[in-house]
Amino acid sequence: MIGLGTIVNTAAIVAGGICGLLFGRFFSARNQDTLCKSCGVCVLLIGVAGVMEGMLCVEGTGLSSGGSMKIVVCVALGALIGELLNIEARFEDFGEWLKRRTGNAGDSGFVAAFVNASLTVCIGAMAVIGAIQDGILGDPSILMTKAALDFIIIMVMASSMGRGCIFSAIPVAALQGGVTALSRLMQPIMTPAALANLSLVGSILIFCVGVNLVWGRKIAVANLLPAIVVAVAAAFV
Repeated sequence: MIGLGTIVNTAAIVAGGICGLLFGRFFSARNQDTLCKSCGVCVLLIGVAGVMEGMLCVEGTGLSSGGSMKIVVCVALGALIGELLNIEARFEDFGEWLKRRTGNAGDSGFVAAFVNASLTVCIGAMAVIGAIQDGILGDPSILMTKAALDFIIIMVMASSMGRGCIFSAIPVAALQGGVTALSRLMQPIMTPAALANLSLVGSILIFCVGVNLVWGRKIAVANLLPAIVVAVAAAFV
């Protein structure tokens, strides 16, 4: 069944969020803060691992790195585009709308939870590769694996940040569902080089999400999202 991977992934995020809320109610404010920072550290390490995988390679008996200039150009150009479009504000406006429409107007942390959780589970090569594979081959295996990971991530985030994390299922469903629907059109674009660039820059953005979780909002990560598109385009330059 085409689209099954996105359906399962979306359901896993909702289920993880609900479980997190059930567990989180037994934690004190200090426990929740520690859990949030612990989650942030884990997200930082996931981002670092992805960046290192994309930049480092084995040469002889040692390691060499590359792609530094590509990263600088893609992130800088993407940030400029994102700032001009002010994507972060659009994301927050949508979060505020969701907060009102879902009866969570009194939850001061709803928007931050929604934005951080959404960026954590939406950014990355697994979402794109898995959705394309699901659309073309009807094989949801990558998205099934991602669903298991997202279940754990959202459960931990929701237990410390609140119910806003559950609604990260909406952008995941929209993104992955859209890619699956357009998979045959996107397949020629997603070459191995393009996917490698997407994974590398996406990992940098995941690292930035971790920074925000540990130290508070320091980086407007949503405004960096165009860097992913720039990174894919750079593979054809």
